[in-house]
Parts: sequence; C-alpha cells; structure tokens
Amino acid sequence: MKRIRFVVVCALLAVSGSALAQSAKSEFPNRPLRYIVPFPPGGATDIAARIVAAALGDALGKQVIIDNRSGAAGTLGAEIAARATPDGYTMFSCNIASLAVSPALYKKLGYDPAADFAPVGLIGSNPNLLAVHSSMPVTSVAQFIDYAKSRPGRIHYGSAGVGTSPQLSMELFRMNAGIDVVHVPYKGGGALLVALLSSEVQTMFGTTLLLQAPGRAGKVRLLGVTSKTRHPDLPDVPTIAESGMPDFEVISWQGLCTPAAAPERALARLRAALATVLASPETTKQLADQGMQATPLMGEKFAAFIRSERAKWAKLVKDVGIEPQ
Repeated sequence: MKRIRFVVVCALLAVSGSALAQSAKSEFPNRPLRYIVPFPPGGATDIAARIVAAALGDALGKQVIIDNRSGAAGTLGAEIAARATPDGYTMFSCNIASLAVSPALYKKLGYDPAADFAPVGLIGSNPNLLAVHSSMPVTSVAQFIDYAKSRPGRIHYGSAGVGTSPQLSMELFRMNAGIDVVHVPYKGGGALLVALLSSEVQTMFGTTLLLQAPGRAGKVRLLGVTSKTRHPDLPDVPTIAESGMPDFEVISWQGLCTPAAAPERALARLRAALATVLASPETTKQLADQGMQATPLMGEKFAAFIRSERAKWAKLVKDVGIEPQ
C-alpha cells in the first residue's frame, strides 16, 4: 500500500511539474526580445526606438535589444524582420519609409508590406521643416518660390536618400510650387546638415530634431513646417499650408510591428506594454526632446492608418512622376 501511495505521489508530482514547466514556457516573454531598426545608430529613428526599447524592457520585465539593420532606405531591415521567426520575440521599427513609401517606389521588395507584418502600435510622428542656407535672400515660403523660379536648375536640395520623407516632401513642394531644383542625396541626416551649413546645398526638408537647433542659432533659416498646425516648439515658423499651399501636409511616423504570424497572446502583451510606455510622461518627454510627438494607436487602428498612408503615398509618387524602380 505504501508503495502504491509513493507511486501515486510521484506521478502527481510529475504531472504537476510538467504543468508548471508548460505554464512557464507559455508565459510571454520569458527571454530577451529583439527590436530591429532599419536605419543606422544615431539617427532619429534609432534614438526614438532606443527610448521605447528601454521603457518596453521595464514594462515587460525582459531586456529589449536593438538590432540595427540599415540599408536600401529601410527595406533591408524590413525584409529581415519579415523573415524572422513569428514568435513575438522579434519586433520591427515599422515606419513611413518601409511600409508606406517604399511600396510605391519599388516594383519588387523582399517583403509584402501588406501581409508580412502584424501591427503592434503607432509610437509617434513628426513633421519636416523647410530650411534654406542663411545666405539665401528669402524669409518666407513665397519668397523662396519666387527666388527658385528665377534660377531654374541652379538651386540644389539635399536629402538622406530617394524615398525618404524629407525627399518626398521637397518633391511634393516642387510639384506644387512649379520650381526646378536639383536633388543631391547624402548618407544620413548628419552629412546632409553639414552640406546645408556649408552651402554645398542651398535648401532641404528635414526633421525638427535635425533643424531646430541650427535654425534657432541662425545658421539656417526655417521657412515652413509640413504639418497642418504649427509646431509647439517653433510657434513662429508658419505651416506650408498657411503659406500658399492649403492642402500640403507630410508627417513622418514610426511604429512597432512583428512578423505577421506572431501569436495573439504575444501581440496582446506587446500592445498592452506599448500603451503603458506611451502613457508615461517620462517617455513622452524623451520622445518630444527628440522631435517626436507620442501618438499611440494600437492594433487594428494602427493597421488602418498604415493602409491609408500606403494609398496616400502611392498616389503622391504617381502624381510627382517618380517611376518605380
């Protein structure tokens, strides 16, 4: 009888241990997570992702490790993320470039922007600023347009590459204004700013993070902002919409996605954690310090936003006359 009891107890312990082990295995997350950023370290996307990653690590109780995979205007990192194991442990800094603009610019991508990702949530957005070198004799959007029209093909504008939000901002502006300016691409915002400061290029669109400080210092002149309303940190800079182009609006955005087949329990946990992070005054201030306004939009609402952005940029690229490569 004692032996029978012993066997029963051992069996119960084995079952209990197996159940506990299975429960521990099913908990998410139970190991560090990877956060793929499709741009180099030090840029606006990378800095914002690192702020969110640190806060997510605290919210999830596990380390979130940034993995920079730059190249091809953000599409290389997107392809790597799309092919990652869909277990919820790989996250991707999905953004306007990889999920909205690139599908309009490239005939063949290494991923399907509509089918390969599950949206976690929108993190934040930021407008671009139109800046000119301080030596240019213009102080408004209207004056800049007149100046450019009097010098067709002689004004050079810089960007961080074809298909980036600042580059398309200038293409949309050029089309609406009827001006002829020459595009000069650079490798990153830092090199681009140096080019503007040295008058290697005479104008550019860039993020508020990149241009706000040199604008305030008088090193460049800020003529307009691409949002529908004025930027709270630059109330004296008019919107381009109020400067003669009433429908003009370009907003860069950054969100969080996972590979499409990630488990729903993992997605729910990530969405809850991201919502907690973006409700934190500390995190929103850190993002604001980097020129990004926290704009939480979770799950299907974020998915609908991405679809609308993809349609918007497809139309813009077509209207501007850029041929997909």
